[in-house]
Amino acid sequence: MIEVFSGSEILAQAVNYNLREAGITAIIRNEYESARLAGFGTADAAVSVWVSKEDVILAKMVVAKMLEE
Repeated sequence: MIEVFSGSEILAQAVNYNLREAGITAIIRNEYESARLAGFGTADAAVSVWVSKEDVILAKMVVAKMLEE
């Protein structure tokens, strides 16, 4: 798995939606929420979106197009 986006949870959800529309399966990692549920605090609130190696090129194109708009 390779990270193709890191940012706010709202943007990560939008990226995930656009990737699904392009036929790409993605995984969202929310380290902030994981830390909160475990009882730890964290200053880094970034959420990342990960895809398989086979989908990286197309996924990066989808993310770049989405961020341009």
